[in-house]
Amino acid sequence: MSTPLFHGVIPPVATLLDANARLDRQAMQRLIDFTLAGGVNGLFFLGSAGEFAHMSDELRLEVAEFCTQYVNKRVPVLIGAAHPGSDATLRFARHAKSVGADGVVVVNPYYNPLSEENLYLHYRYLAENLDLPIIIYNFPALSGQSIPVAVIKRLAENYPNIVGLKDTVDSLNHIRETLHAVKPVRPDFAVFAGYDEYLFGTLILGGAGAIPASANFAPQLTCGIYQAWQDNDLAKAVALQQQLSWLPPLYALDTPFYNVIKYAIQRVGLDVPVYSLRPAQPLSESKKAQVDIILQQAGLLPA
Repeated sequence: MSTPLFHGVIPPVATLLDANARLDRQAMQRLIDFTLAGGVNGLFFLGSAGEFAHMSDELRLEVAEFCTQYVNKRVPVLIGAAHPGSDATLRFARHAKSVGADGVVVVNPYYNPLSEENLYLHYRYLAENLDLPIIIYNFPALSGQSIPVAVIKRLAENYPNIVGLKDTVDSLNHIRETLHAVKPVRPDFAVFAGYDEYLFGTLILGGAGAIPASANFAPQLTCGIYQAWQDNDLAKAVALQQQLSWLPPLYALDTPFYNVIKYAIQRVGLDVPVYSLRPAQPLSESKKAQVDIILQQAGLLPA
């Protein structure tokens, strides 16, 4: 088989919370329905944009179960199962399987850097003990180290249930190197861009798509690019990619960027709360104004 199991645009869905830091289930339903109407090819819960790193274990389990069950197989569901420890990662991954998820996305263990061999052994442990597809998540800006291409290739060669990579690196180099190393031995291995603006370049190189935060509030852009690529309508893909190129400055407006994404969702017309878990803070009025300017530049708000 050479067709990837997962493909296209799979947004890392924001986790919508009420003022008491509880899951806002009705708002989550509205956001899920909005992204599905926008044409996404899957949904990824408890990723970086889903602020899993600030959650209690109980909230993580609740989000995984509620969102998976609400999607109800309309598209594939991926659940983030990251943790600094391998055993805890496996517990989160097994819970994802128990609630009906179609796969898990696993960032490399963070805080303590790992040798290449220990990185390999971490993912080997998961692959050998989990009957569910696994996507490796490379995000060195947050995890502290990049996963070497040699490790990814070795895992892809040895474990069929390791089915892809989300590569959140601010360059196409690692994506290109991974594709050139892995595709000859695993044609079905899916490589996704983690940054929105690299979607088109990733497709050109032979990648599977993107896992873009902007699809929370503007799925028509990345989904449009992917569909135009499928239709061989390169002029449309280029036009949408140029429109999308206005959005990356959003992610630099605040750190972490959870409230930026939630405010953008609200500004494009969806009735959602913008609360996030501490230590994230509410956006200032000046940052809200900057979000509006960027959304206007991208043609997502009236001038």
